[in-house]
Amino acid sequence: MTDREGVKALLPEKRGGTLLVTEIYPCIQGESTFAGTPFVLVRLARCNLRCTWCDSEFSFKGGERWSVPSVIAEVRGHVLPHVLITGGEPLLQPPVLDLMKQLCDEEYTVLLETGGSLDASAVDPRVRKILDVKCPGSGECESNHWPNVAKLSMLDEVKFVVADRVDYEWARTVIRREGLATRCGAILVSPVWGDRELPRKISAWMLEDKLPARLQLQLHKLIWDPKERRR
Repeated sequence: MTDREGVKALLPEKRGGTLLVTEIYPCIQGESTFAGTPFVLVRLARCNLRCTWCDSEFSFKGGERWSVPSVIAEVRGHVLPHVLITGGEPLLQPPVLDLMKQLCDEEYTVLLETGGSLDASAVDPRVRKILDVKCPGSGECESNHWPNVAKLSMLDEVKFVVADRVDYEWARTVIRREGLATRCGAILVSPVWGDRELPRKISAWMLEDKLPARLQLQLHKLIWDPKERRR
């Protein structure tokens, strides 16, 4: 079995009530309609995808085991009302469902960033899902779990990371075909980081098409050095 086949074979793991955590820290949310808002970021380890533009490969290995209560205690200690659950792919670890439910019970605003390849139907409906629909340039387009789109609510947001015109036109087709403008709370079109001209190009395409979406720049990478792990 190749390494890539091994990654594809990853299934949600069952390790009691513990979570494999890469890091927890306070940050300024860089993406979604909450961009600019102080958050507690909880980054879980491991991912079943290998997107060509991934900026968090450090989460693929390592990590420390935390109980759900210990994660909640750490979140409480930062005294912020918003929590982002990200990865990696958080839904690989079933205890994250209980973590998010308990955080919602404590009246935190909870965002979940998911790569969209795993079934998200068991996520507490109070959680705001940020569903990353993979465009062709990601190398993971065939991994999209399309039933997730059908189950979106107006709390949820859909993100398309766009590397070029092909990705943009693919995203435009999905937005129109799936009726996303009336199915979720926001549609985010995010240029791949590093091409200074790409945001301008995407802006022109969106204006030409009257696309019902938001151009999203990664605010955290404008504030901090993108090479820094905590950003």
